[in-house]
Amino acid sequence: MKRVEATLRRVIKRNKTPLMLVSRAELRAQYDRFRRYLPQVFPYYAIKANPHPEIIKYFINLGAGFDVASANEMKLVLNLGASPDRIIFANTIKSNEDIAFAYKKKVKLMTFDNEPELYKIARYCPGAKVLVRIKVENIGSTVELSLKFGADPDQAIFLLKKAKSLGLKPGGVAFHVGSQCLNVENYLKALEVSSVIFYEAKKIGLELDTLDIGGGFPIRHFENDDQISFRDIARHLRKKMKRLFDKKTKFIAEPGRFLVGPAGTLVTQVVGRTFRNNKNYYYLNDGVYGDFSGIVFDHCRYEFRTLRRGQKFLSTLAGPTCDSFDTISLNEDLPELDVGNVVYVKNIGAYSSASAVPGFNGFPPAKLLLV
Repeated sequence: MKRVEATLRRVIKRNKTPLMLVSRAELRAQYDRFRRYLPQVFPYYAIKANPHPEIIKYFINLGAGFDVASANEMKLVLNLGASPDRIIFANTIKSNEDIAFAYKKKVKLMTFDNEPELYKIARYCPGAKVLVRIKVENIGSTVELSLKFGADPDQAIFLLKKAKSLGLKPGGVAFHVGSQCLNVENYLKALEVSSVIFYEAKKIGLELDTLDIGGGFPIRHFENDDQISFRDIARHLRKKMKRLFDKKTKFIAEPGRFLVGPAGTLVTQVVGRTFRNNKNYYYLNDGVYGDFSGIVFDHCRYEFRTLRRGQKFLSTLAGPTCDSFDTISLNEDLPELDVGNVVYVKNIGAYSSASAVPGFNGFPPAKLLLV
């Protein structure tokens, strides 16, 4: 902790806050951790978690693939040097223009979950390799993605046959257990359902070779979180995949939060204070319209730290805008702070700056620095 605080003090002397500090060492550590515990699974970084060019370039150099959801995201990673064969267009609903762009750029791997999408892909990206995304349980996940995406598993064979009839390459199955998944059973049940689809496909002459296990791998937002570790989740997954799938099966995944979340530290400063409702109110130079947007869009809770020491008091933290909605937390135990004091949050590298509103009320999001 002393080393972190020393780094913060040094960086603040040279830069104005708010700042999003992203640790190269932690990006590397998370990538290596994923490869060590799931060596048979190739990671496609979901850039929606944090699409900053320096982060993308770092993962390109590490050899990662990329999960993109639009032509603009595709263009970004390609312009930064990513290879088209290391990109998956993992949005099950795509515009005709975006599909055509993928074809032009030779991005031929994509997901779908409905029949009309297949007609679009066949027309605008003929010959594409497609993975049918199925609906799976999201119990215990912070964000339930199956509410919006995923075909019913009993429709998978029909959809894969339809893909083949349209001249596409039915490659396999994709699923997503929900964001920040703390229930390993979601993964295990999804693997079982997927294995049945592989078996049924083989019986009718469809040789599927790819399984996309999505993302959702959890991180700790609080240092003392008592939750299942990625290591334990990976141990269950390895055992299940080995039992259910042929050795030739290619496993891929779409980690986003897992790779970039622990690498980010948001540094803010108090720009105003008052005493209201029998509590200290501290106004920070970043808020829910900025890099604390994860509170709204990601249902995320953060651990707030300061460089001050001393007795703690019940406090409220609010953002800098003139909107009362811009309240970060109503109940935090913090030492007494003055204008200019630092409040920082670790493990905030994902879905924070990425979903921030640029320039609302004239306040820009934090400057991102790789350190």
